[in-house]
Amino acid sequence: MAERAAGGCCLGWDFSTQQVKVVAVDTELKVFYEDSVHFDRDLPEYGTQGGVHVHEDGLTVTSPVLMWVQALDMLLEKMKASGFDFSQVLALSGAGQQHGSVYWKTGAGRVLTGLLPDLPLHKQLQACFSVSNSPVWMDSSTTAQCRRLEATVGGPHALSCLTGSRAYERFTGNQIAKISQQNPEAYSHTERISLVSSFAASLFLGSYAPIDYSDGSGMNLLQIQDKVWSPVCLSACAPHLEEKLGPPVPSLSVVGAVSSYHVQRYGFPVGCKVVAFTGDNPASLAGMKLEEGDIAVSLGTSDTLFLWLREPTPALEGHIFCNPVDAQHYMALLCFKNGSLMREKIRDESASCSWSEFSKALQSTEMGNGGNLGFYFDVMEITPAVTGRHRFSAGNREVSAFPPEVEIRALVEGQFMAKRIHAESLGYRVMPKTKILATGGASHNKDILQVLADVFGAPVYVIDTTNSACLGSAYQAFHGLAARTDLRFSEILKLAPSPKLAAIPMPGVSQVYEALLPQYAKLEQRILSQARAALQ
Repeated sequence: MAERAAGGCCLGWDFSTQQVKVVAVDTELKVFYEDSVHFDRDLPEYGTQGGVHVHEDGLTVTSPVLMWVQALDMLLEKMKASGFDFSQVLALSGAGQQHGSVYWKTGAGRVLTGLLPDLPLHKQLQACFSVSNSPVWMDSSTTAQCRRLEATVGGPHALSCLTGSRAYERFTGNQIAKISQQNPEAYSHTERISLVSSFAASLFLGSYAPIDYSDGSGMNLLQIQDKVWSPVCLSACAPHLEEKLGPPVPSLSVVGAVSSYHVQRYGFPVGCKVVAFTGDNPASLAGMKLEEGDIAVSLGTSDTLFLWLREPTPALEGHIFCNPVDAQHYMALLCFKNGSLMREKIRDESASCSWSEFSKALQSTEMGNGGNLGFYFDVMEITPAVTGRHRFSAGNREVSAFPPEVEIRALVEGQFMAKRIHAESLGYRVMPKTKILATGGASHNKDILQVLADVFGAPVYVIDTTNSACLGSAYQAFHGLAARTDLRFSEILKLAPSPKLAAIPMPGVSQVYEALLPQYAKLEQRILSQARAALQ
């Protein structure tokens, strides 16, 4: 039997690439229930691998919309069978994989408002989608649409200043443009376009849920400064697009109450609130409890940075989104492809495949590595777009090799200096109260975290974020309930588990890295210029 939460609870949902997950969090902010439905394993009839279909061209990647609906049916039934008491749910919110889009067929809105409680959702919504396979974030088939959008607004930097990012193939505006151009009949029969997040919220509302500012800013369509759809971007992508999207709303909006369908079928209370769903990355920022000046570093296969910004500086690299927990501020996201796999390669080559030896090398070498700097990109990097290994001695002279211990420190210092340089290019500044939240596999290595603390000149904390998007969604539900009280997000989360201090900067770090960072940035630009010249 599922536990009962005294005083009620909030649900946090996550419609991710490979599964739908849910957590229930009580009013003391403790998780007391969690479950999931895995698409490949639990719904094999849809034939997905990793939750998606990769098409023959190798560029087009989609997921079946009805699979997402049926997964929600299955998860709600699992909760019901476990004895979960839906009547205790005060509010719910959720996250969806960013950049995916759903196309509701003309008349689908009427079906949503008239759902019958004795039938599962997927049985009633089978004919409600004009595009049955939704493009998702892994899709890279819209290069022509990206170039057209950038040209229309005056170039990639102009688009970045307007929408927070230059044109990206996975971004929703470009995906909509492709469907409008290549499948005009389906587009003309579409009455509403949702993101995965607002689509999921619609399933609970029983009507079309609006797109929130934060997830909406990952579309190349939303003007991030004044938070309205950009007329020039809309017209460049598809006709009548504004009416198909509906007006965007703040991320903490209570968009309605759960539909009578869920009240009658599962026992949700009539007054259970639905707080706007957002993207998985913004929800993770909420789940990690970031505050102004904080930075989250996920050290996984790829390394990802989440930044809290007051005054962003949009650039050609990285993304600026509207902040999900503070409508006056912003968040930035930077992705570095050469993360843990690169660290593992250097470990194998220079530390006899041993993390212990890798750590000893970091302990035995000095901060700043004697001026030796390295760039390690075995696969084409995203930030910046270069490949190869490049090593420079103290006099900025390129060399072919470093001693093993110098190589290891050059890798780790270089990875973190690159992160700081690119974060600062987006407007990030280390503040006296800044803390760094580290997650992912490499966050278990205290010597790697020490270098991170030193390079940024800020304390590093570790946090368990196994379900950060789910947890952030539940926190958003509590925040949405309290929005009218003007309580800050941090005040609402006082009882939530706190991260643990893992490393503090060593004395004298500021002098060392303030001198090295400009040098590293110049060398990176040199490598990038050489790469561009080689392509011409």
